[in-house]
Amino acid sequence: MTTAPDRTRAATGTPSPAAARKPRPTGRRAAPYLFVLPAVLLFATFKLYPIAWSFVLSLHRTVDGVDLFVGGDNYRRLLDDPVFWTALKNTAVILVVQVPVMLALATGLAVAFDSAVLRARSLFRLGFFLPMVTGLVAYGVVFSVLLNEKYGLVNWILSAIGAGEVPWLTDSLWARISLGIALTWHYTGYNAVILLARLQTIPKELYDAAAVDGAGAGGAFRHVTLPGLRPALLLTTVLSTVGTLQIFDEPYVLTSGGPDNATLTIGLYLYQNAFTYFDFGYASAIAYVLAVLIGILGLIQFRVLGDKK
Repeated sequence: MTTAPDRTRAATGTPSPAAARKPRPTGRRAAPYLFVLPAVLLFATFKLYPIAWSFVLSLHRTVDGVDLFVGGDNYRRLLDDPVFWTALKNTAVILVVQVPVMLALATGLAVAFDSAVLRARSLFRLGFFLPMVTGLVAYGVVFSVLLNEKYGLVNWILSAIGAGEVPWLTDSLWARISLGIALTWHYTGYNAVILLARLQTIPKELYDAAAVDGAGAGGAFRHVTLPGLRPALLLTTVLSTVGTLQIFDEPYVLTSGGPDNATLTIGLYLYQNAFTYFDFGYASAIAYVLAVLIGILGLIQFRVLGDKK
């Protein structure tokens, strides 16, 4: 016999408690996992497995074609390897000198791109961003041709004006400068676009308030622009740090790490051990040390530049 509540539920379309307690079909529950499964399998195959196997390799050494378990010997070997410390020092010099210069130029470009005084701003933005879409090897080859000591265009111009030739790629100091110039040319516009995107979100009322308080252009930049750019500066600093510690293409194409290891970086030294000396265990140990360095520097930068709230 149908009760009054049952008739009410039937009239309104409300399911009965028994029907509401019925479990959903198993297929519908499994559908999201099936859709995610291909991405998980690809990630595990091409990311997790190589990372795990690299750590296993770092605990082995190949002797006469046989992989021998050596534990932490490869990591202890790093401490006594002068070439590794040279590569680490070169990478640190690029990080400490080139990255701040590049970010300072990017900040200045971002402010210029946002200025109403600058005409054809879109054209300038495109022009400064275009180097970023240039292939790393391609632009490295272009710079190696431009900076060639005997036949390069730069030295030809310098000789034409009586300044004399510069050993851009054959002198230790000038090779470092050449590498810094190439990196700055390639990445400054990219960072400027990131900073510009953040700069355009700063309310104009803050600049009006600063002007009312008597702040000039420098005061507005120091008290309004820089604090407003803080999140973007943190992002570009972290990205530049990670990229610098992994830098490989530019020194490989421009100088091959020379002269006399003056431009040898950790990434290039890792490559040499893996694919020149076929010492994959030692190369894997370098890779894990590099990953730890990136993590530590990233945490420090988040502590220093991150939001203090």
